[in-house]
Amino acid sequence: MAEPKVLWEPSPKVVASANITTYARWLEEEKKVRASDFPELWSWSVQNLDAFQESVWQYFRIRSSEPYNKVLESRTMPGARWFPGSKLNYAEHIFREKDPAKTALITKTESEARTQISWAELERKTAAFAGSLKAMGVQKGDRVAAYLPNVPETIVALLACSSIGAIWSSCAPDFGTQSAVERFKQIDPKILIAAYGYNYRGKWSSKTEVVEHIRSSIPSIEKTVMIGPETSRIEGVLHWEDHTKSKSKLEFEQVPFDHPLWIVYSSGTTGLPKPIVHGHGGILLEHFKTLSFHNDLKPADRMFWYTSTGWMMWNYLVSALLLDSTIILYEGDPFYPNANSLWDLADETGMTFLGASAAYVGASIKSGVDPILSHSLKGLRGFGSTGSALTTDGFEWIYSHVKKDIWVASISGGSDLCTAFVGGCPILPVRSGEIQCRNLGADIAAFDEQGHALVGEMGELVIREPMPSMPLFLWGDATGERYRESYFSHFPGVWRHGDWIRINEDGSCIIYGRSDATIKKMGVRMGTSEVYRVVESVPRVVDSILVDMEFLGGRSYMPLFIVLRGGAVLDESLRAEIGQKIRKELSPKMLPDEIVAVPEIPRTLNGKKMEVPLRRIFLGADPAKVYNPGSLKNPASMDFFIEFARRMSR
Repeated sequence: MAEPKVLWEPSPKVVASANITTYARWLEEEKKVRASDFPELWSWSVQNLDAFQESVWQYFRIRSSEPYNKVLESRTMPGARWFPGSKLNYAEHIFREKDPAKTALITKTESEARTQISWAELERKTAAFAGSLKAMGVQKGDRVAAYLPNVPETIVALLACSSIGAIWSSCAPDFGTQSAVERFKQIDPKILIAAYGYNYRGKWSSKTEVVEHIRSSIPSIEKTVMIGPETSRIEGVLHWEDHTKSKSKLEFEQVPFDHPLWIVYSSGTTGLPKPIVHGHGGILLEHFKTLSFHNDLKPADRMFWYTSTGWMMWNYLVSALLLDSTIILYEGDPFYPNANSLWDLADETGMTFLGASAAYVGASIKSGVDPILSHSLKGLRGFGSTGSALTTDGFEWIYSHVKKDIWVASISGGSDLCTAFVGGCPILPVRSGEIQCRNLGADIAAFDEQGHALVGEMGELVIREPMPSMPLFLWGDATGERYRESYFSHFPGVWRHGDWIRINEDGSCIIYGRSDATIKKMGVRMGTSEVYRVVESVPRVVDSILVDMEFLGGRSYMPLFIVLRGGAVLDESLRAEIGQKIRKELSPKMLPDEIVAVPEIPRTLNGKKMEVPLRRIFLGADPAKVYNPGSLKNPASMDFFIEFARRMSR
């Protein structure tokens, strides 16, 4: 392979001022650990896991009301237990040692002007709402569900929940009724916080019917708090403004290191979305480390990530407050009223770090936007990309059309750990199409089918040693069977993530996409099973299969194949009906690029749809090496798809 093009190299000044450089210096002075370069530092961090994580605890001065007994009780996965005995609180570290007058949040929506919220105001509102939650009967361990857009109230509500030891869980309001209910119903929330609606592409979308349906579908909900303009009265709800006016002192419930902080959701590839539980301490350590060392955030930074409250990047963005960085929120379409919306926001706010999905970069290329000519972007020093692999075209577009001297941090991780485990490093060069490094403390490897580590070859992305932000458990999974089956069934004792990765000799890497059937579109991660439940509820559709073709260096293409009920035809009315159902009940981002009628959907002997084999065939793999006809219930059904793949490649 040709050597990838070097697009950026850090100056001596950048290297000297980088947080990771300061940490390495501290490590040498305090721990007598000397690393000559980043690869050596990474090797030390994974080979001396206890010492590394304890150094993170000490370096960031984690505040604990009780001391820990040891760093790591067991290295077994699953089952590793970090810092047993300690008691702390995530929200306490958010508010620790902050200047009350400094700006904590900058927020903008399509319909409202930019506003700023100081640390003093953020603390006042958080304290008031925490008091209201207690008055509603919310106790430590109770779940609070939020069906809210990316606005300051959502952050206030999260921090209030955290401060009292309640467990947070959120969905964005562009999730349809079914998607929201399927998630929240599993966790039995006591309180629902919801928005009356939101603006998108200049249009108001009322969510009162969805909220009513969520309330009626989940018996555990005792009270509902509504946010936003009251466009359609809902009986029996409480109003946000009434619960954030009181003057209360913000107090922090001390909870064990592994006390649940929030619940995020997997894509639901093989059933209902998995409710993934993360703990206060694990998220604190992981986000301090990653946002400081791998995003290089400092108190002077103004960080933005285009995200929604249904994506773990929202949780990740909130944690930038740990480092006293100002965070910027935007609620709306990034291309409304035009393709310059986010670049305008960058100039208006003095944004220093802009994060978005690789799909956003691809859409920007197609739009013809050229911010290097139209905008100053004077303070912008970093650009983050995730959601899917950033193509070489995407890398080079950023340097040609955004800013020539910018650090591009392409990162990859997931909701499962609520972090990036491969990503940026401000003291390493940026090469086109590559992720700079494996993150400190993340023992990432590429495995072949036999569990042997590969270098310079594509393999299954695995994690060989425990990380603090690995899920505590999956909610409702009393025996842990679903957790083990999800991550540890393929390579016992080793986390299999479901992505293809290649790790180079120097530790840089390339993500080639998912090895399972998960879909990731424009920051929304969803499983095919969620789409099937909606598509197959259409009376004229008997069966379906969806294949997401987005992969490194290739075009984004997601065809939906359907089997029609006898006598039905695939006409424009049926296409429109399917599209409308997906748009309403799931997300507009899940709309297929093409709908194709097929005679039969290929299934295994135990009835599973052959999604991953089809994707591999569509990517050009030899069908004979991808599936065994003897393992199929209907082997002749593959003929159509093999021919379809041949036509695609012409």
